[in-house]
Amino acid sequence: MKTSIVWFKTDLRLLDNETLAKAIAQSDQIVPVYCFDESDFETTKYGFKKTGNFRAQFLLESLLDLDKNLRELGSGLVILIGKPEVEISKIAHQYKVQKVFAKREVAFEEKQTKQLVQNELWKQQCEIETFSTSTLYHAEDLPFSIKDIPDVFTNFRKKTEQDSKVRAVFDKPLKINSPTIPEIKLPTLEELGLTFTEIDSKAAIKFKGGETEAIKRLNHYFFETKAISNYKETRNGMVGSDYSSKFSAWLSMGCISPRYIYSELKKYESQFGANDSTYWLVFELLWRDYFRFMMKKYHTKFFQQSGIQDKGIVVNKHNISELNDWINGNTGVDFVDANMIELKQTGFMSNRGRQNVASYLCNDLKLDWRYGAAYFEQQLIDYDVCSNWGNWAYLAGVGNDPRGNRYFNIEKQAVDYDKSKVFRNLWLK
Repeated sequence: MKTSIVWFKTDLRLLDNETLAKAIAQSDQIVPVYCFDESDFETTKYGFKKTGNFRAQFLLESLLDLDKNLRELGSGLVILIGKPEVEISKIAHQYKVQKVFAKREVAFEEKQTKQLVQNELWKQQCEIETFSTSTLYHAEDLPFSIKDIPDVFTNFRKKTEQDSKVRAVFDKPLKINSPTIPEIKLPTLEELGLTFTEIDSKAAIKFKGGETEAIKRLNHYFFETKAISNYKETRNGMVGSDYSSKFSAWLSMGCISPRYIYSELKKYESQFGANDSTYWLVFELLWRDYFRFMMKKYHTKFFQQSGIQDKGIVVNKHNISELNDWINGNTGVDFVDANMIELKQTGFMSNRGRQNVASYLCNDLKLDWRYGAAYFEQQLIDYDVCSNWGNWAYLAGVGNDPRGNRYFNIEKQAVDYDKSKVFRNLWLK
């Protein structure tokens, strides 16, 4: 019997999962595995958790849903806790596995982890094969090599749209052959060093993890409300669930793929018509791709203060008091404070809010932008390593912004996007 492991990471879905599809095609039976990497729950050098309460809860919900969906097809999810290189090689030995199938990583720490796992697997003649499952456009289909990708998004977008095609989605498997998988046993938040935090009832949306919820959200936003047809006009909103797609949390955990969203969008357009708004969602997915490819191109530079620009930026001496005021919504700038309180109490913030609070930290407080990025890493349910660090570097003037310093006039932004103070009144009461 040819037995393989499918190592799930941030690809917690059955539909359009190439890793899973290839493993099933090449194996007699598969063992689906998820490993809680202890390093993902440590405190970073910036003083924040790598995974905070909100995202950990979303992850646990996503894993429960994945296990349920796997069991419906005759399989189930094996949960491991510890160092992936130790735990995955142990389970590979236990099931006499010849091959591990996994998602391909692009960020530095994730690539290091994969290398450690690979080194241990080789000791038992077990290989690892990885697949690119996170982007709309496949890296191999781009009209340039990774090292030659333009550093300006517009140039990347135009050439990619012109010369590349989005691949078809992989169907959800109909059946999965697995050895008997014991009942799922997830760690508690407390065991992960975290605590359960109720999402504030004022939240724009109550995120719940899992592929089932992701598809439900897509159907709501596309086919039930047709809100997608007004996306470009409403996307800078700040209150309510439907001013934007809110797909980000499910995308970041891989509960849904950008290609599946794209394929459903094409169905929607053929039924109800295409317009600037339906295109704008593809535009945003392209930004997501872009940051991933940039991380692939520049490796660790996105985690350095000088970013990919290697230019000096004026940073004040580290001021923990100012940083804490920013985190807790005590800056005295009501638009910044309302957004930061929303993030603290819900794990989410609008795109408009994110740009303003980042600009404030970088340009007004002149604090090291990496502290902001690290706090977002802890706090956001929809944290994605490439988008988070790429966006922060961009706003700090050390990333992919051709204009350099992107300063936001916060007062003007507040008037433009929260004229009647509905958002500020909601969070500052």
